[in-house]
Amino acid sequence: MDQVREDLVAFTAEMLEAFTRTDQHRWGQAYVRGLLLDGRRKSVEPMAARLGEDGNRQALAHFVTSSPWDWAHVRARLAWRMQEEIDPTVLVVDDTGFLKDGDASACVSRQYTGTAGKVTNCQVGVSVHLARDHAFAPVNWRLFLPKSWDSGSDLADPLKVARRERCGIPADMGHVEKWQLALDMIDETRSWGVDVPLVLADAGYGDSAAFRLGLKQRGLQYVVGVSSTPTAHPAGARPVTPPYSGTGRPPAAKYPDPARSVKALVIMWRDRDGSGHATILLT
Repeated sequence: MDQVREDLVAFTAEMLEAFTRTDQHRWGQAYVRGLLLDGRRKSVEPMAARLGEDGNRQALAHFVTSSPWDWAHVRARLAWRMQEEIDPTVLVVDDTGFLKDGDASACVSRQYTGTAGKVTNCQVGVSVHLARDHAFAPVNWRLFLPKSWDSGSDLADPLKVARRERCGIPADMGHVEKWQLALDMIDETRSWGVDVPLVLADAGYGDSAAFRLGLKQRGLQYVVGVSSTPTAHPAGARPVTPPYSGTGRPPAAKYPDPARSVKALVIMWRDRDGSGHATILLT
């Protein structure tokens, strides 16, 4: 147990290297240890009760809510360490719902989360993970701000907008789609020198043409899930330009056959070769 404690102290000292004050190092290390201790609730008060001599609730709360430190630097150091430990082969984009009974937490709204498998009252965090077949680690994450919390949105909820300042949400922070949060985090992670050429994501991101295009523009390969409803063309399909009559605007190239749903294409391909696999071009 002493060795585990020593390893944890060394790890947090490395992660919090940029902290300028001794008290930040002390309570940062205590906070990380509190997260790792047994116990379902990870808020400050129950963690303080489990930390023994380091269970100063006020100091822990100050570290989390008021003590200024550069979170980007900490995440960069974590990414560098995990890149070394994991030797990642893929970058995984995901989101997680944090179920909430009340409405005091930032960005809580009724929204879908895979954590519960339904629409419910929750926060949603978008995250980017370094991974390979035997290990993974989250290295960047963002709290998703629903339109109901954005004062500039037509769907703004006055009660939620009024809670922004109390929740510590910056005035210039507005609603951003999850796929854009993911692209922003990929850019940031690559700016740290952590560059994994293959991105994995589920249909929550794969259904977004803008997300797929963003990955392509960044020179990244990707494997993403898609639902059955997006339209697509078989991979062999090619746009055809109709003959120009000589008058009016020249015709634009277009596919000779209309796009079909992904589900219809997969069924067609399965019936044709029996494999159940289809190569398609999403539109």
